[in-house]
Amino acid sequence: MRDSNNVRQSIASVFAWLCWLMCSSPSTAEDFKYRQAESDKAMVATGHALATDTAVRVLEAGGNAVDAALSAVLTLGVVDGYNSGIGGGCFILIRTPSGEFHAIDGREMASRHATPKMYYQDGSVNTRLSKTGPLASGVPGAVSAYATAAQLCGQLPWNQLFQDAIRHAQEGFTIDEGYALKLQSKARQLKKYAGSRDVYFNADGKPWRSGDRLVQADLARTLAGIAKEGADFFYRGPTATAISAWMQANGGMLDREDFASYAARLRVPVLSRYRGYEIVGFPPPSSGGVHIAQILNTLEAFDLGSVYQQSSVDYVHLVTEALKLAFADRAYWLGDPEFAEVPPGLVDTSYGKKLAEQISIEKVSPVLSHGTPAVTSTDRFDRHTTHVAVADSEGYWVALTATINTWFGSKVVVPGTGVLLNNEMDDFSISPGVPNAFGLVGSKANQVEAKKRPLSSMSPTIVLQDGRPVFSLGAAGGPRIISSVLLAISRIIDLDMTPYDAIALPRFHHQWSPDFLYLEKSAAAVLRQGLETKGHQIRELSSAGVAQMIFRDPLTGIFTGIYDPRINGKASGPVRSP
Repeated sequence: MRDSNNVRQSIASVFAWLCWLMCSSPSTAEDFKYRQAESDKAMVATGHALATDTAVRVLEAGGNAVDAALSAVLTLGVVDGYNSGIGGGCFILIRTPSGEFHAIDGREMASRHATPKMYYQDGSVNTRLSKTGPLASGVPGAVSAYATAAQLCGQLPWNQLFQDAIRHAQEGFTIDEGYALKLQSKARQLKKYAGSRDVYFNADGKPWRSGDRLVQADLARTLAGIAKEGADFFYRGPTATAISAWMQANGGMLDREDFASYAARLRVPVLSRYRGYEIVGFPPPSSGGVHIAQILNTLEAFDLGSVYQQSSVDYVHLVTEALKLAFADRAYWLGDPEFAEVPPGLVDTSYGKKLAEQISIEKVSPVLSHGTPAVTSTDRFDRHTTHVAVADSEGYWVALTATINTWFGSKVVVPGTGVLLNNEMDDFSISPGVPNAFGLVGSKANQVEAKKRPLSSMSPTIVLQDGRPVFSLGAAGGPRIISSVLLAISRIIDLDMTPYDAIALPRFHHQWSPDFLYLEKSAAAVLRQGLETKGHQIRELSSAGVAQMIFRDPLTGIFTGIYDPRINGKASGPVRSP
């Protein structure tokens, strides 16, 4: 939206739909159901209906957007536990009514015993060790981050935020088909661990199926302990003790001192501008905020609106080329800012212009290695997944992305705790040139080191115009998070699409290595053929990320919440005023 004219936006949005439908499979419009909600009071969008309902109840009980977001993510850790939970981490981006921003880093942390060679056996790297089992987990950061957010901006009592999560864990919830399929796909690995067998398998030793009721009594007790005693129950109390004992008995590294020394960190957000909008992103150890700013700086050299009207193939090509350049830089420069010198020059507009000069609209340009921004040493940044978006009329906006990494994380539920541990150690560069579970490679900047936080693609983002929040968003999907968020921003600002269209229409993704352009299957052959003519190597996939967004109309003040039609989420808000 280059202006706030609703008529113009509607006409442009229809045109955008027609362009995409011409280059998409005939079933696209039918497959993507209209999934959004409106309210003039507040709005919530999450990946699960129970989590959204929890957040709305908290808003109606007098909580603000921060309270609602925390209650939603706690509930997601129970009902959507294969994606996130208190055994994982998160990034929380909060905008307060006064215009202040808080970027809370709840990223997992490597053990104090971790070393760059911890995944080597007999001289060669064993990639399985960073993905499954006792060596795959970092110290979970979610609980500390949630407590920090509540302390900074919450209005309701801490224990009130846990009520629904505890209830769903204690009484159980009905597993849907998506949960059951993911459970079945990881059953062989989960079955190796006693705590996981107790939670995810029935008395016959079979994984729970769709329609079964999943009860997590141990997790309910752990959540109740945190609700009553605070984060110390997790980091210095019974939970840390139980996890440390399990690690010691099973060859892991995490111990009580690792837990006791963990603390969420307050970071300085990444601030950039794009065609008159202010983009607020998350800083390292997120790569998302840096590279979304970098890519937008690169794309500002092109009139993408005009390009798109002439050819959707050219639009996809230009965005793809900018993605390649950014991901090449990601592989070399990005890491925990307390260990790696991440150059702020990556988000300088002059560097974006320099990268734009390397892009040809006619054909693919090879990207052999990373670029070099103007400042690299004297200055630096301050030392599978789910997203929650919440905003309220008081002026709080929250973009919260949480994860345990791949489905069911390390596959380890620690007995007696109900806590499913993450496998975020795989997000380190465990060896030069060795790809992780998402195919990403890295350098020394992201190598394993004691008490270091692995690089993440999580990209909670808030977009403002003239100092007022217009929309917030984030996504799930590993490195596809970056492209999902980027595309939503570009589609709204450059292509005048409605928020729903920006989320629902087919996506694409490129991460430099491997050198493939990933295109959702719903995009038709004509788009694929046009891109192949330019030299792209296409790989199809069913989903290139899952996103949630909240948009507020600058004229009416009405909130619109959109959850991704690729999943069974929900957007909702308090009942609108008459």
